[in-house]
Amino acid sequence: MGTHTLSSALVSALAGQKISQRKTKSGAPHRTRVLRNSLEAGTFEHAFFVPPAQGETDRILRATRRILDAGRQLRSEARRDGRILTTVERRLTTLTSASVRVLEEILTLSRLNGGRVFPSYDHLAQATGLGRATVARALTILEAIGFLVRQRRFRRIETDGPGPRYKQTSNAYRAILPRAVLAYLPRWMRPAPLPDDEVQRQTEQAKDMDQMRSQLSCRELAETIADGPLAKALARLGAALDRKQSEYQKDTQQLPYSFDQGFAAGANQLECGSSINPT
Repeated sequence: MGTHTLSSALVSALAGQKISQRKTKSGAPHRTRVLRNSLEAGTFEHAFFVPPAQGETDRILRATRRILDAGRQLRSEARRDGRILTTVERRLTTLTSASVRVLEEILTLSRLNGGRVFPSYDHLAQATGLGRATVARALTILEAIGFLVRQRRFRRIETDGPGPRYKQTSNAYRAILPRAVLAYLPRWMRPAPLPDDEVQRQTEQAKDMDQMRSQLSCRELAETIADGPLAKALARLGAALDRKQSEYQKDTQQLPYSFDQGFAAGANQLECGSSINPT
């Protein structure tokens, strides 16, 4: 038995693919410099970048500085009292002043450019006065804690010879305030809880949306989660899955068919698939 899902097809066809080496007429492979899980620049940014709300960048920066102090306190308690830290607490203790400085520059770029942030390591190093290696470590720490969503990007370059080549370009970034750190912030810095009636309304709305999506075909479902070139690619994959499902529904054995929601820097992945016998 094999499982065909829209998300697995998308991962292999787009986001999760490793750009393969293309061969020239002589048979020699083109060397590519594209890291895994990279997306082509210009194909996803419209859905990735989000303009910050008024005052949002300042709130994130204040929270990051508070978490830096909380991490120092957690380290002190662990040394003094022998306290065993949780996974989240251990991540908070890795936050450094350099990490906060790098995030501050990213937040500044986000505020000035309407959320479109894709600086190079060299730019971040120059703007913060830190070394490239320090900037790289800071970005890794921020991403691990959840303050930053990072998406690798590549671009096509036309050169002499057959076939396009690919080159890694600057990453895309989106700064957020992760839920995991809220418990370590002062009460006045935490978002106000939603009223009970609003929570109930959002819950019912989510159930209605799930019910609506469960009645869509794979192609229709693909068209609801993206637009532009990505939507076309997803629609083709969904249509292929619909044809497979239609073929196997003609068999005497009833085959399971389900939709799983969970579409994913930073975040959820939407699955639409069917279990089928391999041909």
